[in-house]
Amino acid sequence: MNQSLTYFKKRFIKAFFCMLLFCVSSVFSQENDLLNKAQELIYSNPDEAIKIAEHALKNTVHISDKAQLNVILGKSYFTKGSYNKAANAIFKVHNSSPNIDSLVKIDISLEKAKILRVLYLDKQSQQHLNEAKKLVSHISEKSTKDSIQYLVALEDINFKLNLRQSQEALSAIQQELNNFKSFLNSHKPEHQKLLLLTAIAYKQLERYDLAEKYIDETLKFIHPMQINSLNEKAIIYKEIGELYLQEKKFNESEESLFIALRFAEIIQNPVLLMEINRAIAINYIATNQQSKHRVYNDEFLVLNNKVELMEQDAINTVFNLINSEDNQAVILKENTYKKYQNFLVFGLVILFIISVFMWQKSQGKKRRLQEIIKYLEISRNTFKKTKPKTKPRANRIVIPAETEKTILQKLKRFENSKIYLNKDMSLALLAGHFETNTKYLSEIINKHYNDNFNTFINKLRLNYIINKLKNDPNYINYKISFLAEESGYSSHSSFATVFKSIIGMSPATFINLIKEEREANKKKES
Repeated sequence: MNQSLTYFKKRFIKAFFCMLLFCVSSVFSQENDLLNKAQELIYSNPDEAIKIAEHALKNTVHISDKAQLNVILGKSYFTKGSYNKAANAIFKVHNSSPNIDSLVKIDISLEKAKILRVLYLDKQSQQHLNEAKKLVSHISEKSTKDSIQYLVALEDINFKLNLRQSQEALSAIQQELNNFKSFLNSHKPEHQKLLLLTAIAYKQLERYDLAEKYIDETLKFIHPMQINSLNEKAIIYKEIGELYLQEKKFNESEESLFIALRFAEIIQNPVLLMEINRAIAINYIATNQQSKHRVYNDEFLVLNNKVELMEQDAINTVFNLINSEDNQAVILKENTYKKYQNFLVFGLVILFIISVFMWQKSQGKKRRLQEIIKYLEISRNTFKKTKPKTKPRANRIVIPAETEKTILQKLKRFENSKIYLNKDMSLALLAGHFETNTKYLSEIINKHYNDNFNTFINKLRLNYIINKLKNDPNYINYKISFLAEESGYSSHSSFATVFKSIIGMSPATFINLIKEEREANKKKES
């Protein structure tokens, strides 16, 4: 009897542990399934990825799992253009934790670098990129190291393109093509990303023929590979649309931009939506479709204001999070210092960082303002003294030398007049005024000023109004609508669009910079 009871006890205990092991493995399996599902949805359905990650975060206690889930949250919010929330998720994870896998640490550093890059915090972005490079050097397994090194290289290229270091970016791309030849042959999606960056670099260099070639190569990857990333698709078609716009292929540009718009609307990324709506508005104003231009330009202006506020909030958040990280680092070392000394040093460091940050930001704005004004002041003189190198173009119009000389003389007189402020100014009108044909006039402007007619007129108008803003104190107090009318534009929105596209900032931001500069000069004088 006793032997029988002992036998049943052993069987019961064995069965109990088997059941417990099965339950534990089932829970881990479910967690991994959720993690993988969220990973798959980051770039195609970021909202669903966020829901899954947030649910999983509530039900896990493991630091490594929490780190991965926060990375998924950060990537998903970044896909949606919500840099503030992306930063909050990513900066929650501290790379100093020994419980986090080295691959996850690299992912965290890359995501931090990416967020800081799009917010133009270049120095901080470079620091995290360097941290990722350092972590990669410790990986020994070749296939893993190749894939991670490649991701780091892509971010490095994006960093260069963000600074418009296009030639350096192309050199880096060529280097990666050589270094990762076998890897790229077996990883087509990664090859596609490199081709897209190549196209963007050539577009920045205004080598539109080569940009189009690499865009076409990028498109070949979309259908066969069935890319699920709506974010990538939106970016690819946006780049195609902008490239066609530069080449004045307006119908093709419109078609590509609307495809990009459809994908961007699904993921609801305001940054992408702003850029796409801006390109569509420019397309319609270039093709003289005023009513359509107004619709998309108004949408662009609304999104532009939204994005500016979002980016400012994100910068404040990131700055606080960086300070928080610094604080954590100080706390980890506080056993080697006295408590009160730590607080004093940390306070001085924070004060110094804030002062330097604010000073650099202020100086950057002032430099930007001075560069813009200097550029606009000397641009016409430069055109008089030097002749830009023009690329040989097929079917260039042959203009008699005497005719070309006469039209150039008339253009110089035209620049010194204020006729360009006429709201009805057009290529046909000016050609009639010069007693020549539109083809001759357009060709000469393109050849000697390196601009099309519309850009030529817009630069003259902006030069005029910026001189007024700079030299007449009353002008900075006038409404934008008055400045628009004064400089020859029919509406506030068209003036604002042209101003931002050429100067790189809105009229309101530009006026505020002038005000700040004048206030600073007054303080110096007093």
